[in-house]
Parts: sequence; structure tokens; C-alpha cells
Amino acid sequence: MKEKERQETAMRISRVSIGANVLLSGVKLIAGILAHSNAMLSDAVHSLSDVLSTFVVMIGVHISGKEADEEHPYGHERYECAAAIILAVMLAVTGAGIGLAGIRTIRSGTDHLVVPGLLALGAAIVSIVVKEAMFWYTKKGADRIGSGALLADAWHHRSDAMSSVGSLIGIAGARLGYPILDPLAGIVICLFIFKAAYDIFKDALKKMVDESVEEEIVTELRRQILQEEGVLKVDDIRTRVFGARYYVDVEIAADGQQSLSEAHDIAERVHDHMEELFPDIKHIMVHVNPLEA
Repeated sequence: MKEKERQETAMRISRVSIGANVLLSGVKLIAGILAHSNAMLSDAVHSLSDVLSTFVVMIGVHISGKEADEEHPYGHERYECAAAIILAVMLAVTGAGIGLAGIRTIRSGTDHLVVPGLLALGAAIVSIVVKEAMFWYTKKGADRIGSGALLADAWHHRSDAMSSVGSLIGIAGARLGYPILDPLAGIVICLFIFKAAYDIFKDALKKMVDESVEEEIVTELRRQILQEEGVLKVDDIRTRVFGARYYVDVEIAADGQQSLSEAHDIAERVHDHMEELFPDIKHIMVHVNPLEA
């Protein structure tokens, strides 16, 4: 997939996410106020944070798509990882705020707690359906274009869906005569959000420390290279993840009696064909060795 097409896909998904989150957060905020539900108000804040996180994704994807320059000769892909890390921190801060609000409400006593209205229950159900649909829509796009930041945003949607499940349980429990379950749901929601933040942070960090790609990809690379004309052996393959893409360094063995020009042609064929077969390769460096007896 070309970089321009990749960026257009990410921006389109992000715009849909922003529109859905603005509408949903408004619905949940109104429902939380009118139905006197702390859990639904916390859920509304979580949805509003999703709007900000999507803007971070858009900025990260835009910068990562820039061409290499003198200051960044290897490109800007790691800015997308930086955007994912920012998202993880934002998610953790949001979760902490929701959890602390629930703890403060419980510590202040249950006598003053108001039973949430039926409107909050309906808003929670709508939120679960919409956010789960947004999770799958965003995740499908992220997997297609290989975007870590967009995948982080997808999990932000999933954490919001889990948040709404917690709200639903808390509101339903409060209406059944256990009002403490409403703020307690906020604390449970906080734990789900922390888990999502940790997973996003861990994945982004992994992509910034030159970790190798999956063994399945290396095996397929080796198989395809060996099929190239003039390649007698693959001596070594090294890979490193660079943002959403990866670099490859490969040493191949060819007939040592060939001319330098013929060896160069073999290396060039391997280079061009591998970058064509594996669009996630940012660059492949091919070194030719003479075949040892």
C-alpha cells in the first residue's frame, strides 16, 4: 500500500471516530446529568478523551508519512510509535481520574447516593453497541495499513465499550437497590482502562527498540529469496522493526566466478522483488558473498 493511500485511510477512519465520539459523549453527558449517574458521567468523560486521542493519532500518522530528509534520513515512522505512547499515557490518566472519582464517592458515604434513572441505562446500552462497532471498524483499518497508532485508538474504543459495560452493571445494580454499585463500576472501569493503556504502551515501545519481525516473516523472506535467479544460498537475514514497517539486511551467496556486474544484477533483483512482495519492508540491503565450497 502506498504511503498516500495509507494516510488517507487513517485520516478517514479518524474523522469517523471523532464524529462518533462527539455525538456519543454528548448523549452520555446529558443522560448522566438527567439520570443522576456518576458511572455515566465518567463514561462521558472517557468518550471525550477519545476525541483528543484521535487527534493525536492524526498528527502522528501525518508526521510519520513524511519523506526522509537530511535530519531524518531513515524517515519519520517512529513518530507514530510516539503518538501511540502519548495515547497510552492519556488513557492511563483518564482511567486514574475515573477511579479516583469512584473512590471519593464511596468514601463520602452511601446515604446521599441517588439511584440512577432509566435514561442512563439506555445510554449505556447504546454506548456499548456503538463503541464495539467502532473498535472493529478502526482495528480492521489499522491491521490493513499496519498502523500502531490507529490500533491504539481502536483499543481506546474497546476500553470505552468495557467502560460502558461497567456503567451498565453499576447503573442496573443501583436501580435494583444497591446504589454503591454505580461508583464502584467507575473503579472497575479504571482497571480495564489501565490494562488497555499498558498493552498500547508495551506494543509501541517494542516497535521503537529495533526488535526483529516475527519468525514467520523471516522464514517466508528466506524462501522467496532462494527462488530468485542466481541466488545459491541465504547466508544471513537480520530484520528490525521501524514504526509500522521494517528494515531487512540479507547476505546471499552466488557463484564466485561471476563478474561484479552480474553479482550486482542478482542483488538488485532480490532488492526490487522483495520490496514488491513485502510492502511493509521500508528498505532491504542485499550483500552478495561468493559461494564457499
